[in-house]
Amino acid sequence: MIQRTVLLKFAPTTTQEQLLEVASRFKALKSKLNGIVEIQAGLNMAEKSKEYQVILMIRFENQQALDAYAVNEDHQAVVTFIREAGRLDSIGVDIEI
Repeated sequence: MIQRTVLLKFAPTTTQEQLLEVASRFKALKSKLNGIVEIQAGLNMAEKSKEYQVILMIRFENQQALDAYAVNEDHQAVVTFIREAGRLDSIGVDIEI
């Protein structure tokens, strides 16, 4: 199994509603993609690194599921929304679990 974790940093002009919508759209991918074991998304509650406002976590059955996710059009639509909402930076990491 592979876990991808992404931290997203947004512009000061990005609203709370937009941040929540990012999390909601990301979670909705579970019903649209095969090979996803679990999806979590929400607002960062930690005092450290709070400049990253949204945290996304997705677990895939295998590398093939992760590869398919990367190019999936539903996922790409969420990526477009994230950019339009004011994404400034992101950190993404994958680990085998």
